[in-house]
Amino acid sequence: MKTQAGPAPAPLPALERDASTSLHRQIYLRFRTAIEQGVLKPGERVASARSLASALNVARGTVEAAYGQLAGEGYLIARGPAGTVVSPALPARREPRRAAARDAVPAAPDAARVPPLLPLQLGVPAFDAFPRKLWARLAARRIRAIGVPDMGYGDPAGHLPLREAIAAYLGVSRGVPCSAAQVFVTGGYRASLALAARVLLEPGAQVWIEDPGFPPTARVLADAGMRPVAVPVDAEGLRVDLGRRRAAAARMAVITPSHQAPMGVSMSLPRRLQLLDWASRARAWIVEDDYDGEYHYASAPLPALKSLDGHDRVLYAGSFSKSLYPGLALGYLVVPQRQCQAFDAALRAGSNGCPQLMQAIVADFMREGHFARHLRKMRLLYARRRALLEQALQQVFGDAVAVALQGGGMHLIARCPGAQESDAALARRAQAAGLNAQALSERCASVHEQGLLMGFTNIASQVQARRVVKRLQAALAL
Repeated sequence: MKTQAGPAPAPLPALERDASTSLHRQIYLRFRTAIEQGVLKPGERVASARSLASALNVARGTVEAAYGQLAGEGYLIARGPAGTVVSPALPARREPRRAAARDAVPAAPDAARVPPLLPLQLGVPAFDAFPRKLWARLAARRIRAIGVPDMGYGDPAGHLPLREAIAAYLGVSRGVPCSAAQVFVTGGYRASLALAARVLLEPGAQVWIEDPGFPPTARVLADAGMRPVAVPVDAEGLRVDLGRRRAAAARMAVITPSHQAPMGVSMSLPRRLQLLDWASRARAWIVEDDYDGEYHYASAPLPALKSLDGHDRVLYAGSFSKSLYPGLALGYLVVPQRQCQAFDAALRAGSNGCPQLMQAIVADFMREGHFARHLRKMRLLYARRRALLEQALQQVFGDAVAVALQGGGMHLIARCPGAQESDAALARRAQAAGLNAQALSERCASVHEQGLLMGFTNIASQVQARRVVKRLQAALAL
């Protein structure tokens, strides 16, 4: 009877053949340190002496000598046909011994770096409403049908059926006329913005960004060698007149016209035309980040700015993080026709592209009509959940909190006019209570806005809404 193979062991650093320390001692030290630092965990199977000897190109007896010493000290236990495992009696992690730098094993990544989903979390869709069974069925179908052509890297510009599905969706739902050749699949919004800056701008170029705005935008541009210039946003969107005064020579503007992040306003038609006119006259570019443009509740979604672009100066950036789920790490960038060759060359020079299998699953989800149905369902669901959170805030806080609702989006802004503390201090209180409210002021550069940003997408019931808001009231002490 065959025993079931366990997980493959973590690779060990290369052995130093000319070192004064014997080979079996080096193997012993590496295993001992890995166990003490938690890289190898209690009960975890290690490689057989034969396979490890082959991998390290040493005699089998050398590995057996190291394993024997580890077993003698209680680090390993031999279980016959079931293999050799780290002793289950050991603690999950021990303080490592003082050792020479060459014997050290890098610490394992900290699982705590991935924060848990907390109530009022911004920027995440309703995980409980995602059609996981359907998704699993589509994924299983794709995996069963995988062939040799599917095992390569694929086109760095993106899986062609997905590019075609995105182009078809944008043309119908967002009013963006484009071909599949203009659609480039990326690792998400930040990757799209970095790609656009690298292809279209010279280092040191000035770029208008919204104030207040989405914090990663400025960081991505700065890392790419650009100079972000904060331009205030009012009730009609980006102040183009102030942008001209602050940075007349800017080469790009990055905006969220459908639902400004974080203020929630939609850019007015006059302001859109003013911005397009500036880009045309200045021969500058506009990156339209349509991060949640599908989610409008009071009326139909506004057409994208790109639909008004008569001079081909707008690049349209979207992603599946808000419409499906962030773990996909898939976005897309629609570029002007005359720039397709430059973007294609940039991707081929610097990337193997996104995983083809995941792209194929998303393409199937879109082409079979599931994506459009899912978005319709989410619009109705988010409108209800937004109302639940708004009602709970009004009932619990009364006049102490004023809620500003806009036409769409995935969060609301709650202002506390009588608060004695800043919104940043209030946000810290909420976060200490396990609620992920964020301070609006921390997204401002030159303007002075105060308020708490609260996501409502994962507020599933009236009971939950009231429970969360009661916790918030206790934390804020308003």
